[in-house]
Amino acid sequence: MLGICRGRRKFLAASLTLLCIPAITWIYLFAGSFEGNKRAPCLTEWSPSIISGLVAPLNPCSQANLPQLVNELQIRDGKPVSLSPLESQAHSPRYTASSQRERESLEVRVREVEEENRALRRQLSLAQGQSPAHHRGNHSKTYSMEEGTGDSENLRAGIVAGNSSECGQQPAVEKCETIHVAIVCAGYNASRDVVTLVKSVLFHRRNPLHFHLIADSIAEQILATLFQTWMVPAVRVDFYNADELKSEVSWIPNKHYSGIYGLMKLVLTKTLPANLERVIVLDTDITFATDIAELWAVFHKFKGQQVLGLVENQSDWYLGNLWKNHRPWPALGRGYNTGVILLLLDKLRKMKWEQMWRLTAERELMGMLSTSLADQDIFNAVIKQNPFLVYQLPCFWNVQLSDHTRSEQCYRDVSDLKVIHWNSPKKLRVKNKHVEFFRNLYLTFLEYDGNLLRRELFGCPSETDVNNENLQKQLSELDEDDLCYEFRRERFTVHRTHLYFLHYEFEPSADNTDVTLVAQLSMDRLQMLEAICKHWEGPISLALYLSDAEAQQFLRYAQGSEVLMSRQNVGYHIVYKEGQFYPVNLLRNVAMKHISTPYMFLSDIDFLPMYGLYEYLRKSVIQLDLANTKKAMIVPAFETLRYRLSFPKSKAELLSMLDMGTLFTFRYHVWTKGHAPTNFAKWRTATTPYQVEWEADFEPYVVVRRDCPEYDRRFVGFGWNKVAHIMELDAQEYEFTVLPNAYMIHMPHAPSFDITKFRSNKQYRICLKTLKEEFQQDMSRRYGFAALKYLTAENNS
Repeated sequence: MLGICRGRRKFLAASLTLLCIPAITWIYLFAGSFEGNKRAPCLTEWSPSIISGLVAPLNPCSQANLPQLVNELQIRDGKPVSLSPLESQAHSPRYTASSQRERESLEVRVREVEEENRALRRQLSLAQGQSPAHHRGNHSKTYSMEEGTGDSENLRAGIVAGNSSECGQQPAVEKCETIHVAIVCAGYNASRDVVTLVKSVLFHRRNPLHFHLIADSIAEQILATLFQTWMVPAVRVDFYNADELKSEVSWIPNKHYSGIYGLMKLVLTKTLPANLERVIVLDTDITFATDIAELWAVFHKFKGQQVLGLVENQSDWYLGNLWKNHRPWPALGRGYNTGVILLLLDKLRKMKWEQMWRLTAERELMGMLSTSLADQDIFNAVIKQNPFLVYQLPCFWNVQLSDHTRSEQCYRDVSDLKVIHWNSPKKLRVKNKHVEFFRNLYLTFLEYDGNLLRRELFGCPSETDVNNENLQKQLSELDEDDLCYEFRRERFTVHRTHLYFLHYEFEPSADNTDVTLVAQLSMDRLQMLEAICKHWEGPISLALYLSDAEAQQFLRYAQGSEVLMSRQNVGYHIVYKEGQFYPVNLLRNVAMKHISTPYMFLSDIDFLPMYGLYEYLRKSVIQLDLANTKKAMIVPAFETLRYRLSFPKSKAELLSMLDMGTLFTFRYHVWTKGHAPTNFAKWRTATTPYQVEWEADFEPYVVVRRDCPEYDRRFVGFGWNKVAHIMELDAQEYEFTVLPNAYMIHMPHAPSFDITKFRSNKQYRICLKTLKEEFQQDMSRRYGFAALKYLTAENNS
């Protein structure tokens, strides 16, 4: 009992101190500033509005900085108020520099008083946290006001319809408290949207995050790879199989464009872990403009039986007056939008939420026949019957840019915005008075470099990541003084990877002979895509090395191309830029790993295959029994120096162009050894496949089974990247077989940046030679005596 009394006395003393000290200090300062005049004005001579200005720093909701405070003191009730009587004498002969010094001294003291106020408020909040109510069984956590996480909701009077204005401190989230976010995601396009949403959350966040992704198999493959390669500290991701949940909601007819996945938020209490008490649920078309911890803190405002945090719908949809015979589902007033939901899962489970929404949906569907807005209709029908379930969030937590939106009444200034919701099927094309601002904000995160979001949360322990620990160990073993350190380091760089950036669909053939063309490219080779698609009708797997901004340029280019949009069997895999080298072999490995056919044609982006090569290779696969033998089928390579070429439609036409000098065997002038073993002289007259032997520096383009070895990642940029791979195939006893009626032609282009570095930088060439020697030593260790021929061949070449 004595402890409780002491606590109360501390609380009362802190309150009195907070209120009295700053006011006395201000009066004292003003009285002192009038020294040297006939008399100082009494407190009673100051108007109430001025006095309220003097104690303005005590207001915990005040956002005014020092200049604003001075302005408020100078202009009150429409009349100028002098900060000091000396100010009126500024232009008189009696005015001296000492007056200016006094004014500056006053401003410094104002700052000191504001700091004292903040310290007192912190003491007061601690005293409140130790109040008797806490000791009477309130087991909730106490929340400290960490700098930067504070005032999460200063509601603006008159802006938020249906939400009362509030003032005062709101408990912030503990520094290292994990915030749980649930998102339903299905398909290729939704996966792209999730990335933009996650970027906006990561940009502002100061807390560990745990994402719960209810995803189909496509989205899980894409997002699992993305988060694994993103390696953002203090972020955990768990996946829940959306396909297994279909039976829970498939009985509900739904007209909404989100389909069956638009109903899955209804079953989150059943889907998410039983020990998860609360979660923020977000649509994929959301953009955050503030720290998500501010929204998480709103959970502490829930009272009684409130278990759902929702923003009022910002259109007249549920009022039923949008058009004649419009008949929406029942809702409370305007209803609520479910793009942003705060769910108290533990209480919902106790209330038997599952039974509640099912009974409501069954009853309403007898008259409505189907939902128009997916889960939102059912949530609103439940709330109509049980309004006590809802805590109404301020509207800035879900500014809805839908058709017929009234969201403009929700904000007056940019600082009012917290969450933007693109809930129109038109998305960025929606009509809104301020849509340009919203679009630019969205595009900022769309093109933002995701690598910059890999920042640590200092002071917060992270879960042990075995892969990351191994990576750090490997990097620590490198010698930073080594002149080839950057080359060696690139081998261990983890590049953020977004698989299937565009929709992919491929139906395999019955005979299981499909071949995928595999290639890699950067932004400067984008113009080759349409030509390759015209020459190759089979599936294609491409790894594109792009920045975040370039990825969006590529998306616009692809969506604007009739040729590319007509092809569903092209897999585009974005590997995001990082480091100073072009990771050519990593890109090839990414493209190889994500093919859906038993065979692959390892090509380069600046080659055009002959017309009909896809079908010819499928026949050759059967002819040479590639399924049961270790063969590498060689497609002979040629080149032209002409940007405009009448592409040969047959071998006879190609031979004629060779004789006329329009075409050449590939790299005949600069790197003969690379393709000389193909034996072009024999190929001219060959009518059946023939076998050739490996020779030093051989680097043909081959068709192999999908289980062939990967490319060696130590080779980056220009030089030895394909040579090393062919050497590995030979070491594994692949037979090299040249196809007599196949060919590909290299198209001219400007030299790449990497070949320029190779030619101009001596250290680059030295490091490449060192890496080559190390690779040959590794080959000797792995393949023993059989690998000695590679060292011998190299010495003789």
